Amino acid sequence: MTIDIYAADEQHDVVINLEAWVDLARGALVDEGVHAPAEVSLLFCDETTISALNSQFMHKDGPTDVLSFPIDYEDEPSGRSPDAGTTGPGEPAVSEIPQLIGDIVICPSVAARNALEHECSSEDEIALLVVHGVLHLLGWDHEIDAEAEKMEARERELLARHYRRGS
Repeated sequence: MTIDIYAADEQHDVVINLEAWVDLARGALVDEGVHAPAEVSLLFCDETTISALNSQFMHKDGPTDVLSFPIDYEDEPSGRSPDAGTTGPGEPAVSEIPQLIGDIVICPSVAARNALEHECSSEDEIALLVVHGVLHLLGWDHEIDAEAEKMEARERELLARHYRRGS
């Protein structure tokens, strides 16, 4: 059993190496303690699409670089299926049911603009967004300065471990 990352590139502005970003996301998930079977989707989209999502779900105008949509991730299931835990008659074992972690949506054209401001490559910026998105799926946040510092430190650790520049 594996952690499945369902990736799609639905934009044409920036060339995307889906395999590299899937590997990075999977590495970050494993290091954060996610156990297989689990599923995450990773979508690369255009500015129109991410602007619509940003408006609908974040109530903000315009495009953003990354959005994460967690699906109430629980590390250890409890109770009886369908609540989780033990199986009922004719139900698959809980260990065979994938944990749905959530969806990460990245806009590479916004990332490319941000990369200029951050004085890094577009690939470096996208790598940061993949890891940032994974951490948000798992409950990390950066609304409070202390939380932001911890999240940024964890991003650096995960990037150092799993990201190879030029991927």
